[in-house]
Amino acid sequence: MITSPMDENTVRNLKLGETVYLRGLIITGRDEMHMRALSSKEVPPELYGATLFHCGPIMAEKNGKMDVIAAGPTTSARMNSMEAEMIRRFGIRAIIGKGGMSDDVLGAMKEIGCVYLAAIGGAAVSLAEGLNETVGVKWEDLGMAEAMWKFKAERFGPLIVAMDANGNSIYENVENKVKEFVKGLQS
Repeated sequence: MITSPMDENTVRNLKLGETVYLRGLIITGRDEMHMRALSSKEVPPELYGATLFHCGPIMAEKNGKMDVIAAGPTTSARMNSMEAEMIRRFGIRAIIGKGGMSDDVLGAMKEIGCVYLAAIGGAAVSLAEGLNETVGVKWEDLGMAEAMWKFKAERFGPLIVAMDANGNSIYENVENKVKEFVKGLQS
């Protein structure tokens, strides 16, 4: 169990392929939130050093509070053009999503001390159960899926360290194995 927000030492000690669960503050952000954060003079303080979940949660009012119903990972590659700058500008420590990110983002992760945690696609309801309490929302004008939601997690996961703070990537490893396999077939 890892507490979020994480410090750089914790992040740098996470190993590729390791399975983790999170507790603490997790914020959401997709394309529109990234654009707003990068173009704003003032951003919510929770963004600094954040655990950023690429997710457009489905929310519903329950007992006078907003409650998360489903929270599945968004394909992270959609944010490739903005994520390296987000990591550098805001000191993002962890990104949660699916599908991995570009070499440029991996470089920023290594430089700043950030990891990519792969979440299971298709498990939105199960993942929502780990986001125990909605503690706020910013930029609601962007719409439910694009706003920056803030959650307190107790046991969020399982998540796989798919890109680590040392420049390693499971996605790159798989791609290299496929290339070797194909090369062997052509020999």
